[in-house]
Amino acid sequence: MSDPIINQQIIPVWDDKKAASMSEPELLVYRSNLLGSDPKVTNYGGGNTSAKVLSNDPITNESVEVLWVKGSGGDIGSMNLDGFSTLYLNKLEQLKELYRGDDFEDEMVAYLPHCTFNLNTRAASIDTPLHAYVPYRHVDHLHPDAVIAIAACKNSRAITEQVFGAEIGWLAWRKPGFQLGLELSEIASKNPQLKGVVLEAHGLFTWADDAKSCYELSVAIINKAQAWLDSEIQGKAAFGGARVTSLSTEKRREVAVQLMPLIRGKSSEVQRQIGHFNDAAQVLEFVNSQQLDQLAVLGTSCPDHFLRTKIKPIVLNYNPQQDNLAQVIESLEQNLSDYRADYGAYYARCKQADSPPIRDANPVVYLIPGVGMLTFAKDKATARIAGEFYLNAINVMRDANAVDQYCGLPEQEAFNIEYWLLEEAKLQRMPKPKSLAGRIALITGGAGGIGRATADKLLGEGACVLLTDIDKQGLQDSVQHFSKIYGPDVVSAIVMDVTDELQVQQAFDFAALSFGGLDILVSNAGIASSAPLDETTLADWNFNQSILSTGYFLVSRSAYTMMKVQNMGGSIVFVASKNGLVASANASAYCTAKAAEIQLARCVALEGAVHGIRANVVNPDAVLRGSKIWSGKWKEERASAYNMSTDDLEEHYRQRSLLKRNVFPQDIAEGVYFFVADLSSKSTGNVLNVDAGHAPSFTR
Repeated sequence: MSDPIINQQIIPVWDDKKAASMSEPELLVYRSNLLGSDPKVTNYGGGNTSAKVLSNDPITNESVEVLWVKGSGGDIGSMNLDGFSTLYLNKLEQLKELYRGDDFEDEMVAYLPHCTFNLNTRAASIDTPLHAYVPYRHVDHLHPDAVIAIAACKNSRAITEQVFGAEIGWLAWRKPGFQLGLELSEIASKNPQLKGVVLEAHGLFTWADDAKSCYELSVAIINKAQAWLDSEIQGKAAFGGARVTSLSTEKRREVAVQLMPLIRGKSSEVQRQIGHFNDAAQVLEFVNSQQLDQLAVLGTSCPDHFLRTKIKPIVLNYNPQQDNLAQVIESLEQNLSDYRADYGAYYARCKQADSPPIRDANPVVYLIPGVGMLTFAKDKATARIAGEFYLNAINVMRDANAVDQYCGLPEQEAFNIEYWLLEEAKLQRMPKPKSLAGRIALITGGAGGIGRATADKLLGEGACVLLTDIDKQGLQDSVQHFSKIYGPDVVSAIVMDVTDELQVQQAFDFAALSFGGLDILVSNAGIASSAPLDETTLADWNFNQSILSTGYFLVSRSAYTMMKVQNMGGSIVFVASKNGLVASANASAYCTAKAAEIQLARCVALEGAVHGIRANVVNPDAVLRGSKIWSGKWKEERASAYNMSTDDLEEHYRQRSLLKRNVFPQDIAEGVYFFVADLSSKSTGNVLNVDAGHAPSFTR
């Protein structure tokens, strides 16, 4: 068999050799991962797969049939065996006797844990009945763009019959749950010729009695849908043709950079938002189109889409040819207010006696003609995934409207999904946000010991971090390291020389484009030089001042400016030195520049207070390990100043301290964390010495 092609993308072909040694559960994982490898087949966290497997009961040792089905919150593209729930099939069958009808189907979810096989702790999802009662051993439930396009047409049933004939059935929209499971069971049992079902406004079910056949069937049905759509759409202009043309790549990003901090500030009153920018070709085709306003207001159809994207996006009235960005910015507050009022009216119209309280009424998806799409959510991954889901929705709307008439889900049905008590319970079970969740940090000197330790601390507390440094390789190594630990969404890097005004501005623009704005600046870039006063050249003096004084000014000015635009407050921390408080021999240029840092922090604190922007200083001393400063000439110069070997320098500093302890990069990171966290929300203009005790440096 040739490689399966879905929506012009190639997903891996089933490898018989690889599959030959796999158990039934392992084949289920293999099939799931293959199907989940293409977002046009099913996006992150969407869809589910299952297999009915004969297993030995751990109590009776008898062979029993066990349903393996994707558990709650799993992702078929990346999950392993532990992502599947396992349930006794005979107990699931017995649940039918307890079912009291459509009005009571939610209560059936509480019975699922009683069906658990082998004490599996993976919670069963609400889709479990949709797999349990289909009379086939293997079942795939997917959300392919091509099939949803058919499912979301006004004449969905007729088109399904036209495309698939007698091999695929059709079911009217119904919320996932026990009743839909019974309806799937009935249509599959009464129509043995069927290989699957299209669910109106939702997606596709396919089934077979072995794993490979189920996989190949799913691929074949999706390809058949896509081939039909392609033949019908050929020659037609997508979305009625273009209304405007896209800006250049550079200009699109300039517009996004200006809008994202503003939007973030105006939409973070309920929870801090993280942003994502997408200007993919499909997005631009939609936002530039004649049908943008007509289709955007209809919202999305597939429940997995609007649970991520809200019922509908907001369209910003930007004209790329007139470049009316100033007007868009001026009207942004009113547009957001109107959207929130509209969402509140939707909630009021549709709420029921037991509906959860209204959630954040701000948009998730922002569509900008000529520019692209912005998405905002509680964290970077959620914002990115929301954009990916809306891209799926764009694909669906394009194809459905080209062959028929696209229909979003009816408002009440959409609300019933969005404010489903079972979905609310899932939200309530989520872990408490970490202390820096929703915060965005930029760290200068991010490739050095203190910079990396600080990044590790802030990432561990839930922040998104942009690392900057002049050391490109060091940045690459740092991003690779932290991506493995915290995931690639939350950490990024850009080469930046703090003395170069243009590079500094580009780095802060990159922070806005990557994450939406800025909450934290850790100004840590540093160098050091040592020489007697009469041997200090003007070049030495200027070198220290350019990085440690001018550089700190440039980055703090950019951070301060962006924080003011956001109007969310912020925290700026200067990593200075005890040399900023106490002079050292043979270091006049360094000590003076460090003193300037401390005074600059006080100035920022004074001006920033009215905006909620705090500025504080952490003063390290003698942090030798992991420091690039101490790996160079500075270490030799300081050892020479004390008339000792470089090998003895660390012990010298330890003995000099009052506490007789070494100071490490992680200790400085803890000091920085204190000042950027809410722990110190009433502290600004302060200096924290992290030096194991150095009496001459006492600030009072």
